[in-house]
Amino acid sequence: MLKRTLLTATVALAAIAAANAAQARDQIRIVGSSTVYPFTTAVAEQFGKSAGKTPVVESTGTGGGMKLFCAGVGAEHPDLTNASRAIKKSEFEMCQQNGVTDIIEIKVGFDGITISHSKSAPDVKLTKQQIFLALAKEVPGADGKMVANPNKLWSDIDASLPPTKIEVLGPPPTSGTRDAFIELVMRPGAAAFDNLKSLSKEDKKAFRKVSDTMREDGGFVEAGENDNLIVQKLDANPDAFGIFGYSFLEENQDKIKGAAVDGVTPSFDVIASGEYKVSRPLFIYAKKQHVGVIPGMQEFMDEYVSDSAMGEDGYLPAKGLIPLPAEELAKVREAVKNGTGLSM
Repeated sequence: MLKRTLLTATVALAAIAAANAAQARDQIRIVGSSTVYPFTTAVAEQFGKSAGKTPVVESTGTGGGMKLFCAGVGAEHPDLTNASRAIKKSEFEMCQQNGVTDIIEIKVGFDGITISHSKSAPDVKLTKQQIFLALAKEVPGADGKMVANPNKLWSDIDASLPPTKIEVLGPPPTSGTRDAFIELVMRPGAAAFDNLKSLSKEDKKAFRKVSDTMREDGGFVEAGENDNLIVQKLDANPDAFGIFGYSFLEENQDKIKGAAVDGVTPSFDVIASGEYKVSRPLFIYAKKQHVGVIPGMQEFMDEYVSDSAMGEDGYLPAKGLIPLPAEELAKVREAVKNGTGLSM
């Protein structure tokens, strides 16, 4: 009986200590994707004007945000994370192992991945195959065997392309934009070659080693998670290209423009219609265990999915977010309202 009483008291004290620790922070903390960052920042600013302290939003990249988010529960850990792709099974399992057992997934809309360059540069039309030939570490040689990428100029790939040095600034491996770019551009570009298409069916791991590995000789430059810095570099160097979400192109149309991919130039309408094939869904993930503990968590999520934010005429589409169809948005709102947990 004494042991049971002591055990009960210990558990109670631990719960009180955890609650007090969580309550020590009165401001929501958000990490994650640089692509989702401007949208979440806009919601945070609106929330700060009407409902409470403005949440702190950090741009750490999707992968980096997931590591921070899944590290544990309590005031020392973020409450939400932005993601430019869905959470991976391995990340979900990491969350579970660290006590983050109740996760609310909120799909916030869609975004196109653009290959943009200076507005002063000539218009360029690219295919996914050409982009693969520009950026892959190894490409098929004349005999079909893989060789170190020999293409130094865009015109080396196709005479119709400009005779300028291949220099593409892109996201690091921790970025969801990098993951999506590889899935939506590099893999289809590689599969445009018959031998690599066959390899993708025979040995997926070997195929992805080819399709997913970017060159390291200066043709592709990892430019970090600061997309605004990439925009500045493109403005300064008309020959360079940058890979980032459509919202950054939308915000900087006075400086940069998007290259056409497979005949389609990125714009709000063609991304929304599905005509532009280099697009992906965007998410935020919230710790249900922090709702009711960190002040304003539920109210912040409610603001994010509100009609004034995510509706067709909301302030998020005005910033370049491609809104969800009405039926899908209704389901997202219901999940937020009920605190529906994610299962893999």
